[in-house]
Amino acid sequence: MTTTALPAMDVPGRGERLRAALGPLGCDAMVVTHLTNIRYLTGFTGSAGLLVVDEDGLLLVTDGRYEEQAAAQLAASGVHAGLAIGRTVEAQRSAVAAHVAEVRRVGLEAEHVSWSGQRRFAQEWFAGADLVATTDAVEVLRAIKDQGEVARIETACEIADAALASVLPLLDDGPTEAELARSLDEEMRRRGADDVSFATIVAAGPNGSRPHHEPDARRIERGDLVIIDFGALVDGYHSDMTRTIPVGGAGAVDDTRRRMLSVVTAAQAAGVAAVGPDGATRDVDAACRRVIADAGWSEAFVHGTGHGVGLDIHEAPAVSSSSDGTLAPGHVVTVEPGVYLPGLGGVRVEDTVVVTEDGCRPLTGAPKPIP
Repeated sequence: MTTTALPAMDVPGRGERLRAALGPLGCDAMVVTHLTNIRYLTGFTGSAGLLVVDEDGLLLVTDGRYEEQAAAQLAASGVHAGLAIGRTVEAQRSAVAAHVAEVRRVGLEAEHVSWSGQRRFAQEWFAGADLVATTDAVEVLRAIKDQGEVARIETACEIADAALASVLPLLDDGPTEAELARSLDEEMRRRGADDVSFATIVAAGPNGSRPHHEPDARRIERGDLVIIDFGALVDGYHSDMTRTIPVGGAGAVDDTRRRMLSVVTAAQAAGVAAVGPDGATRDVDAACRRVIADAGWSEAFVHGTGHGVGLDIHEAPAVSSSSDGTLAPGHVVTVEPGVYLPGLGGVRVEDTVVVTEDGCRPLTGAPKPIP
């Protein structure tokens, strides 16, 4: 997927914002080891590396496989960072030690460093420093998307929209779930996606009662409700959308399934209407659950209402009954209520939306079947 037509992202500003947060985090330097966070801060997409962030700037450390790639990606992102190539772990450790020789408090990403990793850092890398556990230091920054990030997510959504429209006529031919999933994946790639966001879910008929059903050899039949949950990947950024399709039209499904579709569609609309700046994430979840509870299906809504979307398909902020976040402009979240009835099937309807100054704007646009 070419990104030449997409607006630039403010990658250099991300490192500056993390450096400004070091004091409040209680550290003088931070070692970023989670590869997605390294990509966010530098543009580097290699499979091995770490990033040191301190008051003097950034130091990207990787191995010889990525010497040219790292230099090129730092330059393309506009990030001014030191680059250390260590062909052995000892060489990498020496580069980091030299860079932070005077640092007394070194932050680690607590969510991404194993117990054994922490022990190695304490005993071998930073024996003379105090290690500080940080939580979600980079993820907090990632939650607010800039215009370039939103544009990439929206492009991925547009590719997914068009791919779904292209493959829906195949339902009339009675494909298997697996065949429809493959066709959708191929169509997204054909239309410019770098990859799929996650393993596409196609769940038809009674299989729809399992929210994460893996497509199998069941043939899709007239009168089925078919849950299709999928996304495209563009320049590292994901899309996420679910549509539930009544095969043969709403008139071809029975009354209970048609009511399921109607209730979940209304619940999803209520949730989207609740998304806006300064809104509590749990209130979005509650708006969806009220509609489903009023229909008598509260126990059939078995998952959270949504999640953030970006470089990861699931990231902050969470949208659930137990989340305590507050929405802000630039947050990109999903709203995806569902009802799942064993033996009958399920319905899920999902859009990805970006929070704006006065509400939200849907990024996914595929039509929703009219119940």
